Amino acid sequence: MIQKIATVAVYVEDQQKAKTFWSEKIGFEVVANHPMGPNSFWLEVAPKGADSHLVIYPKTMIKGSENMKASIVFQCDDIISTYEKLKANGVEFLGEPQKMQWGTFVQFKDEDGNEFLLKQ
Repeated sequence: MIQKIATVAVYVEDQQKAKTFWSEKIGFEVVANHPMGPNSFWLEVAPKGADSHLVIYPKTMIKGSENMKASIVFQCDDIISTYEKLKANGVEFLGEPQKMQWGTFVQFKDEDGNEFLLKQ
């Protein structure tokens, strides 16, 4: 039986730029950073104490990566304060938080144009 999501790949042009985005702007920890070839690393980031990690994978190592998009939803306990903090950190949001029957959500983008959903 599957018990958890271990990793989700996010395909980027520049791993170091993505590392800065996820660690400094979003506030995730770097949980793995191992050389994987010329100018590339096995790079994992995650919220502190999380079981699931994002693998920040270089597009240059994946044929057809230009057609691949991450589809990831991040859960938080207070969407308004999280939204305000991330926005103050320079994170680009695609609108304001919206309340739905299933909860409140807002979309944001990383510096490679990947879109993510934040929900409460």
